[in-house]
Amino acid sequence: MTADVDEKALFDRFTKKYELVGSELLKNIERSNCGCDYGSTSFTTLDQVEKLGEMLALKPGKRLLDIGAGAGWPGLYLARVSGCDLTLTDLPIEGLQVARQRAKQELRPGSSGMIVANGATLPFRQGWFDAISHADVLCCLMEKLTVLKACREVVSAKGKMVFSVILITPGLSQADHQKAVESGPSFIAAEADYPELLDVAGWKLVEQVDLSASFIETLQVMLENEIHYASELEDLLGTEESLRRRSRSEASIFGVEQGLIRRELFHVVPA
Repeated sequence: MTADVDEKALFDRFTKKYELVGSELLKNIERSNCGCDYGSTSFTTLDQVEKLGEMLALKPGKRLLDIGAGAGWPGLYLARVSGCDLTLTDLPIEGLQVARQRAKQELRPGSSGMIVANGATLPFRQGWFDAISHADVLCCLMEKLTVLKACREVVSAKGKMVFSVILITPGLSQADHQKAVESGPSFIAAEADYPELLDVAGWKLVEQVDLSASFIETLQVMLENEIHYASELEDLLGTEESLRRRSRSEASIFGVEQGLIRRELFHVVPA
């Protein structure tokens, strides 16, 4: 089990996935995994999105920023059910193009926007947003503290941020820490524990929820689908990518079962 560390390879992999969002095979697998068919690149289930929306207190007139939004999950869904205004940001334009087309079908005209932007350098007015979300994004980025600081800059004084992230279990030995790095996403390692990073970035922790139990359930369903549809996935993705996906699922299941990695949800407000 080895962690992927090539940022360009990771970017290209996401881009390729967004180009295949229309595949009925991938839609069916995603519905089975997470209960959605937006082309999600996170492990966020429909039940978790409902909880996330409650935490953010979204409603018409509120402004939501979804960072690392990809093809629009969960931002588009949250905007549709709450009536809030939505801005999606990410770097692969292919995902945002998919999200734009879906927004035309699901959201009222003028209520959403898509901007190609890095989460570490958000091009928005200070205090502009009432709510911020990002789903399993920080574990795919190196600049975690910088992103958290950027989010603090663009949220209002009474705003909220809720995000999920896959992280290394605190307090591991050096050997187990390395195993955790190898079983998790490409940039799972953080310079400090998340509560400390949030404090430094100017956030106050309201709630921290361990999602590991549901995470491993999702991973197990994902692996079952990757095995069941192995031939079809090889035809669609190629043998190398199909096997890589299965290997990553197996590695992540191992990491969670061994207590090496977790998936957690953080609810924070400006300090």
